[in-house]
Amino acid sequence: MARWRARLLGFVLALLVATLSGSLIQTQFNLAALAALGAEISLATRLSTSFHDLLGFAPLYAGLMAAALSASLPLAALGRRWLPLPAGLVYAAAAALGVWLAFMVVDAMAPMPTLIAATRSLTGTLAMLAGAALGGLVYARCVGRRS
Repeated sequence: MARWRARLLGFVLALLVATLSGSLIQTQFNLAALAALGAEISLATRLSTSFHDLLGFAPLYAGLMAAALSASLPLAALGRRWLPLPAGLVYAAAAALGVWLAFMVVDAMAPMPTLIAATRSLTGTLAMLAGAALGGLVYARCVGRRS
């Protein structure tokens, strides 16, 4: 029973960390794009926009992240049986790959070229994947070596 609690707690924390970090990352990439066009972006605007995106974008992103993590983390647990790699690396890579696949799927179905503007560039995509990988690391830390 303790194993299931650790996995559930790990999943919830990984989802929270990956969602919040991804939301903040995409906000800053969007603001950087506006600044590149000449817009003045103050610290107050950055903070306010980040807060509003946590309320508006994060719930949508949490759904995408939940779907990606609910598939990728169990697959990582299976893969660990055959991969002699540290748990943190396996879960982080699985979370990042799962989210990358989710981006590909939603972009293929979205009417616009990309659903999440930050993923229009390689740098933005890698930053978003790093947020997911951070969630994978949190999961690995919660479940320990036995998962």
